[in-house]
Amino acid sequence: MARPPEILLVASGDLRESANRVCWPAQHQMEQAIAAAVARQGRRLVRAHPIDAARGHGFIASQREGIDLFKSINPGTPLIVAEAVWQYSQHVLPGLIFHQGPILTVANWSGQWPGLVGMLNLNGSLKKAGVPFSTLWSESFTDDWFNRNLSTWLRTGRVTHRAAHVAPIGRIALPAKYGKLGDKLAASLRSNKAIIGVFDEGCMGMYNAIIPDELLAPLGVFKERLSQSALYAASMQVPDAEARAVYDWFVNKGMRFNFGPNPETDLTEDQVLTQCRMYVAALRIADEFGCDAIGIQYQQGLKDCLPASDLVEGALNDSVRPPVRSLRTGKTINEGRPLTHFNEVDECAGLDGLMTNHVHSALNQPVENTLHDLRWGDRDQSGTTDDYVWVFEISGAVPASHFARGWADATGERQPPMYFRLGGSTIKGISKPGEIVWSRIFVQNNRLHMDIGRAKAIELPLAETQRRWNSTTPQWPIMHAVLYGITRDQMMGRHSANHIQVAYAKSASDADACAYTKAAMAQSLGINVNFCGTRSANKPWATK
Repeated sequence: MARPPEILLVASGDLRESANRVCWPAQHQMEQAIAAAVARQGRRLVRAHPIDAARGHGFIASQREGIDLFKSINPGTPLIVAEAVWQYSQHVLPGLIFHQGPILTVANWSGQWPGLVGMLNLNGSLKKAGVPFSTLWSESFTDDWFNRNLSTWLRTGRVTHRAAHVAPIGRIALPAKYGKLGDKLAASLRSNKAIIGVFDEGCMGMYNAIIPDELLAPLGVFKERLSQSALYAASMQVPDAEARAVYDWFVNKGMRFNFGPNPETDLTEDQVLTQCRMYVAALRIADEFGCDAIGIQYQQGLKDCLPASDLVEGALNDSVRPPVRSLRTGKTINEGRPLTHFNEVDECAGLDGLMTNHVHSALNQPVENTLHDLRWGDRDQSGTTDDYVWVFEISGAVPASHFARGWADATGERQPPMYFRLGGSTIKGISKPGEIVWSRIFVQNNRLHMDIGRAKAIELPLAETQRRWNSTTPQWPIMHAVLYGITRDQMMGRHSANHIQVAYAKSASDADACAYTKAAMAQSLGINVNFCGTRSANKPWATK
């Protein structure tokens, strides 16, 4: 291919200007490092849009800005999308869909600055949109791996990551009993149908998190489109006594809230009581519409009206949670069972969570499941393990049953003001050691796909855990995850979302059974399934 002398760079940012200003220094530093790497290859990197001194950053901060910018970009020019931060993919996706030149997404390997999370979301969105692209990441942008692959992209316009860890389900020797159970569960879902309640679609520009209705309907799953304004209105109608009863339940179960005097920077009791109102309201709306799962967007709109929804989201996903009475029947809603919640209204996670609930119930395994951000990873510096340990860390809440002592191990801390102006409590804690199944449903080539694999959550010394918290977001829950049979770069090169779904099993063999059954159910529903990695560190999936 021809070698234009200049490579253009664009940077998609947040929709929240406070986040863009705080994160800009890290983005600027990364861009300089990428420019130096490109210069070492004899080329020149040029920003396609200026740094705005008045705004305090150089990000594309809206879809309109992105569309207008791409009008001035030669569609055949090689383009790097550099991300050191969380970004809204919608800001650049319209332009990238029509771009004809080679596209390279690049992220910094950092826990503090979530460029990895932002880039993975953009990658998943590009895959769903059918846009060809390549992707790279680096801690320093001076390492041989990055520079070798950058050189390849500059010469050929493409970088391909090997996927030797991926096996289509057709190559796997699926045990007959789990195959039959998966088929049975798929038939039951199609027959009985399910409704997922969507409180405003498309959170934070996550185009990849929206499943088209025509792909859901053949599975027997349908959307009830709900408004967050209705959730706000219903929350405001919950009596003080009911909100206080929910709050008292958390306290009596041992959850500790770290309160302070200043609501602008500290968690306050009023914030938590308002979250308790939202919890009651969410359950009652789900009950009113007959929803089997719900997803709250929160991040835009609701963030200006109510404290963060994380305490609500984590509690809904737990079997052990405050009881709420139905206004229709007078009975406790979903007593002893989770109401599956898909954080950040990620519909792929919602479908996954719904399927997990069916599979784990049938196998008498823990049904509590959640998505996490595939936030970052690092070598254990305590010497506890030689394995590469990922930080799975959702932005606020997991079901407390994922902690060793449940709610007694949960701490409520205020959400960071940079993102959450009105505060609200997280459900902070350390996920207990145990065998897990991980998965991700995604859309590609107008078809649903599922990657599924096995992993373990491990225990690390508190000092190492704190180092990882300090390197990411210390207010949020954390899981120390070791993926079986998958390297860091294999995971990054393949994964098609910022989110990853996890669920515990009682043992390694139970986790294998859950993975087999879930994969079989997905295949029976018409989802294209791939097994990733191995069953454990030394046990590959049996192949035909």
